[in-house]
Amino acid sequence: MKNLILVRHAKSSWEYDVIDHERPLKTRGITDANLISLHFQELNLMPDLVLVSDATRTKLTAEIFKSNLNVDTKNIQFSHDLYDFSGENLTRVIKNCEDSVTNLMVFGHNYAITNFVNTFGSQYFDNVPTSGLVWLQFETHQWQNIKNAITKLHLFPKALKT
Repeated sequence: MKNLILVRHAKSSWEYDVIDHERPLKTRGITDANLISLHFQELNLMPDLVLVSDATRTKLTAEIFKSNLNVDTKNIQFSHDLYDFSGENLTRVIKNCEDSVTNLMVFGHNYAITNFVNTFGSQYFDNVPTSGLVWLQFETHQWQNIKNAITKLHLFPKALKT
């Protein structure tokens, strides 16, 4: 069995004159990422490996989760391939993961995240929002063979604020 936890980066700020790859987080993004990561912490599902897009907003989101989940820095890897919006690179990176990894957490971008959870998961989402987390569980022992996951959980900021 393989567990995949996908996280869309937190809400980013457009107030700085920087390229897309370098956009930081808004205050709301920081608040939402803390909210989601603290709720997820209650599940005690510790990732064996965390893969993170090398974009600033994604790295900052992952840092919040790392802190709240007490993830060891040695289990975190940054990848420019995850600076992906179509989902092709996201799928390739996940399918190429070492089979020794049971619990994989990936921080990425939309449209790739929403497309992936709708392609592989058992629940459809119009949009995985910023700071949104979706946990998929696959009945396989090899990442290259993933298909037809069960959507075990989704945590979206708006639902936790009401």
